[in-house]
Amino acid sequence: MASVSVVFRKDKINKKGLAPIHFRIIKDRKVSYIASTILIPEDSWDADKQKIKGKHQNSARLNSLLTNKFAELQDNVYEYETTHKSTTTSQLKESIYGKKPLFFFVFAEKANETFLKDGKIGTYDKNKAIIAKLKAFANSSGLTFQDITPDYLSKYQRYLKDTLNNKTNTANNSLKFINQMFKQAYNQDLIEHNIIPFNKFKIKAESTERFYLSEGELSLIENYYPTPGTKMVLHRDMFVFAAYAGGIRVSDMLQLKWKYFDGTNLNITMKKTGGQISIKVPDKALAIMEKYKVIESNNNDYIFPVLSNDLDIHDARALDSALSSATAHINKNLRFIAGKINLDKPLSFHISRHTWATRALRKGMSIDKVSKLMGHAQLKEKQIYAKIINSELDKAMDIFND
Repeated sequence: MASVSVVFRKDKINKKGLAPIHFRIIKDRKVSYIASTILIPEDSWDADKQKIKGKHQNSARLNSLLTNKFAELQDNVYEYETTHKSTTTSQLKESIYGKKPLFFFVFAEKANETFLKDGKIGTYDKNKAIIAKLKAFANSSGLTFQDITPDYLSKYQRYLKDTLNNKTNTANNSLKFINQMFKQAYNQDLIEHNIIPFNKFKIKAESTERFYLSEGELSLIENYYPTPGTKMVLHRDMFVFAAYAGGIRVSDMLQLKWKYFDGTNLNITMKKTGGQISIKVPDKALAIMEKYKVIESNNNDYIFPVLSNDLDIHDARALDSALSSATAHINKNLRFIAGKINLDKPLSFHISRHTWATRALRKGMSIDKVSKLMGHAQLKEKQIYAKIINSELDKAMDIFND
């Protein structure tokens, strides 16, 4: 059981010679203090009787206040301990006076710093922009978690769409980040579950179409021949390679080195998830790799010569900048190719990923194997590709309506 006592904190005497009286809670040898708001000179305190001496001009009133508060505190501690099997002094204190207000921006910026330390610059920058948008709306750095109610979120959602002209999913990304912060704060026992606004406020996602290429459309890209020796040839080859070799993300493609290839398999640690995969490279993709193998190549050279071999991959900001610049160049060239072959789809490198997945499923690969090779960590990603294939099966069944 916890013990409660009244103590004079002479270790906290101020410049006027006054010290506070606190209520002390001790449980399992751990101590917590609750302020009484009363300050008196050291010579006015009776340590044996734990009360203010009669010579103090307000002793009667202040002692009455301490007695009543002490009794109330004892009752609250007893009531909380009888309803909770295991408690700490801080939990007892919080049960009586509640948790201190937690400032959202202080917490969010500290949480976001972890992405910077982990070298996830893109995620860090995206979250930083989300925090900046909320700061502009709040117009105050003193926003607390308690201030963010369902009504507050509704108004903020309206602001994102009407004032900032954010698309639904862009606005949802901002709301999802706020939701993540609430989950983290709750898991760290910094806020109570009942103040989480997302218990009532629901984020409604807008469905987006996943584009992928048919075999015929992929063949058009394979058989398109840009000017030899140009970057467009390299970018076309990288797209086709990914469409055959596991739908590798562009950030991972750009960082593929010969040392990751053992003669049959590419062994990759994925930049986005940190997961490790081993992809057996099919013949078509092997032929593309051989095209870029030169006599003087060494294990530390990039398979696809886009990034400079001198790039310091340990400089997270420099690496992110190089990857972003290269990806933009690749996508620009892919859009040019799409125009040349009259492809009516918004061609980007990411479509090679969806193309590989749907092709693999059509060829009979199980959804679990497809998900494993793509490094998916979430069930919803499996369900998206399964839905694509099921829709094709539905169309196939229409032959019985002819």
